[in-house]
Amino acid sequence: MSSISVIAFSGIASAATALGSSAHNVANMRTEGFRRQTVGYREVEGGGVTVQVDRAAVPGHALERDVVDQISAKNAFLANLAVFRTSDAMTGNVLDLLA
Repeated sequence: MSSISVIAFSGIASAATALGSSAHNVANMRTEGFRRQTVGYREVEGGGVTVQVDRAAVPGHALERDVVDQISAKNAFLANLAVFRTSDAMTGNVLDLLA
């Protein structure tokens, strides 16, 4: 089983990938023939998550979807960052008690 901080870090990395993908879609939505990126999440056994970035089957943009994805990715990033910071602080407190 993975530690809490490793699990939280995988969430941070996945959220960063999703945010980058949706930003890429917004930046290229006026490009002729552009096929937007889609992000799929997969659980990792023992804890954590990975992402896979794919291309949409057909060209076109979905600005509303990309804006919602950016908000979701930002919130996921912040939530996992809070877990990571809390885990770090708890580890520090345990080490202080052992010293």
